[in-house]
Amino acid sequence: MHMNQASTVSLVTGASGAIGGAIARRLAALGHEVINLSLEPPAQDLPAITYCADLTDQAATARALETIVARHRVRNLVNNAGFTYVPRLEDLDLDRARSMFEIHDRASLQCMQALVPGMRALGGGRIVSIGSRMMLGRPGRAVYGMVKAGLLGMTRSLALELARDGITVNMVSPGPIETELFRANHPPGAPQTEAVLAGLPVGRIGKPDDVAHAVLFFLAAESGFVTGQNLFVCGGGSVGTAVF
Repeated sequence: MHMNQASTVSLVTGASGAIGGAIARRLAALGHEVINLSLEPPAQDLPAITYCADLTDQAATARALETIVARHRVRNLVNNAGFTYVPRLEDLDLDRARSMFEIHDRASLQCMQALVPGMRALGGGRIVSIGSRMMLGRPGRAVYGMVKAGLLGMTRSLALELARDGITVNMVSPGPIETELFRANHPPGAPQTEAVLAGLPVGRIGKPDDVAHAVLFFLAAESGFVTGQNLFVCGGGSVGTAVF
C-alpha cells in the first residue's frame, strides 16, 4: 500500500492539548492536512482544522464525526483525547469514572467505527491510540489504568480484524510527560518531582515531542508490517529499576 504523504488527512483527537498539539504539528510539517477534534479550540496557533465537541457525549461525538466524514477523506486516526482522574478507591466517584470510560474508550471506538469505512475506500490507513504506563499499576490509577488497558484490548483485537484491509492499529503508552498540568503538580525540585525522576532510568521527564515521534513511526507508510503493538515511551520506567 502506497500512501501519498502530501495529501494525507490525519485526525487527532485532543490536539488542543500539549501531546495532541505536538502530534498535530509534526504531521503538518510532513504535509498532512490535520483535523483536530477537541472539547475546546487550541490556546495557541495550531496548523489544523478544529472541530469542537464534548467527546464524553456520544451524540455530540457522532455529530462531529458525521461532519468530518462528509468533508474530509481521513486516512489516519490518533485517539489522544482524554483526562486523568487519580482517586483512591474509597474516594472514587463512579460518574467521574464513567466519564473516563466515555472519552478514552467509547469515543475512541466511535471514532474508529466512523472512520474505518473511509480508510477502506482509500486502500488502507493507520490508527494509533494513546495509552499509558499506568496500565502497569500505581496507587490511585485504578480507573485510569482500566480505561487505558481497555484501549489496548481494542487495539489488539482490531489490529487482527482490520489487517487485511491494510489498516494497522497500534498504541503508544507514555510515562510522565512535561505538560503544563504536570508542571503545576510537579514543580522543579519538589519532593513529588524528585520521586518521579527517581523512577525514570533516563533521568528526565518526557517531552510531548517524544510521544509524537513514536506516533509518527506507527503512522508512516513504511510501518505497514507493524500492527497490534504497544510501544512504551517512558524513559525506561515501564521496565523497572534495580535497587542494590
